Order: sequence, then C-alpha cells, then structure tokens
Amino acid sequence: MKDNLVLGVDIGGTGIKGAIVDVKKGKMTTERFRLETPQPSTPINVAATFTKIVDHFKWKGKIGVGFPAVIKNGVSHTASNIHKDWIGTDVAKLLEDASKCAVSVLNDADAAGMAEITFGEGKGVKGTVILLTIGTGIGSAIFLDGQLLTNTEFGHIYLKGHNAVAEKYASNTARKTDELSWSDWGNRFEDYLSHLQFIFNPDLFILGGGSSKKYDKFKDVIQISTPIKTAKLLNEAGIIGAAVRANQLL
Repeated sequence: MKDNLVLGVDIGGTGIKGAIVDVKKGKMTTERFRLETPQPSTPINVAATFTKIVDHFKWKGKIGVGFPAVIKNGVSHTASNIHKDWIGTDVAKLLEDASKCAVSVLNDADAAGMAEITFGEGKGVKGTVILLTIGTGIGSAIFLDGQLLTNTEFGHIYLKGHNAVAEKYASNTARKTDELSWSDWGNRFEDYLSHLQFIFNPDLFILGGGSSKKYDKFKDVIQISTPIKTAKLLNEAGIIGAAVRANQLL
C-alpha cells in the first residue's frame, strides 16, 4: 500500500463519511462513502458503523478520524451532537480495536482546518489564521504559521453585548430559529467576527460549513478589516484534514 494513502473518516451527529486520501496531493482517490450515524450514537454503535466504512474500502493502513468533541491524547472530553457516553472514552483505542488499524483522532473542526491550511485557502499564509465552520453550531480551528492549536471552542465565546453564547446568536441554527434574512443574520455574524478580531487580531478568517456557501448573500454587511475567504475544500475538508493529521502523527 502506498505511503501517501490514508483513510480519512468524518464522524458527525447525522452521518459517518470516509474516503481514501492522497495526503501529498490533498485529494480523495475514491468516492466518498457515507452511512447514517446510528441512533443512539453510543460508542459501541458508532464503532460498528465505523468498521463498515473501513471494510467498504478493504482498508489495512493508517486511518485519520475527525470527531465532534474535544480530543486529548485520543480521549473524548466532550460530546457535541453525539451520545454523552463518549465523554471519557478513548476514541482512538476503541476505533483501533474495532478496525485493527492505527487510528489518529482529532476534533472535527480541527480536521477541516488542517485541510484548508495544508491545501486550501490557508496554505502558505503566515501569522494567525482562524477557520470557522458555520452550521448547526460554530466550530473553530486556529493556526499560527501553519501550526494547529487544538480543541478551540470559539463558538462558545460569550458575547456580552448580546447576552448570548456566539453559536446561539450567530450560527445557521440561530438564523433559522429567529427567521432572519441573510443580511440581518450577517449583521449578527459581523458582531461575532469583530469580537474575534479584537481578541486575536488574525491575519485571515476562513469560513466553512454549510452557511459559507451563501457568503454572497451576506458578505456586503461584513465590514471588518481582517481578510475573509470561504473554504476551498468544503464537504471534503473533514475527511482530507483527518487523513493529513494521521499521516503527520502515526
């Protein structure tokens, strides 16, 4: 098996997706294979579905996994959009035992960020880059000169002037719940970006997740000074980034 090929898997609250990735080129070499996340999404149930992804590709090499939680040394310390039994679970060991392969696990937003910083809009950018995934909530990843600081939770920053946690105020869920136009929601999102700009003074924001595809609908109300780009790798980012990280660590 070629050293530059790694199986990337993106575990989410509704779907588990995988593909074989060429980590030198940052491209998937197979079609993405997706299965529904089992309900309840307990460790044993998700591990069984994960094994089906591995078996689908007849895979025997390194595996990189993006997971919706704070991950430290392979262990889940939170459980976002997934069963609470994951808290305290050694995700890497569980999935290694299930697949009989070497497995690296990182936060799902960090995985998307790894793809963008290595092959997407963040490639070669010096200084501080913040990636935000805008969807049900707001995920985040931050890089300094291309190096990842893991497990940031900028979606949970409290916006004092609005008396709300950021993702309760400026996520796509908030837009739908409050029945906002894209322009009105964009004003909220600018408030959030302005707050992050004040704290971190980044050199670039990269917007990913479902709402980034609608950037043209709200970009005119974003007036911050930090450059903004939309993610290049979109739905493939989590899979590619998880594979890239696994190739670095395993």
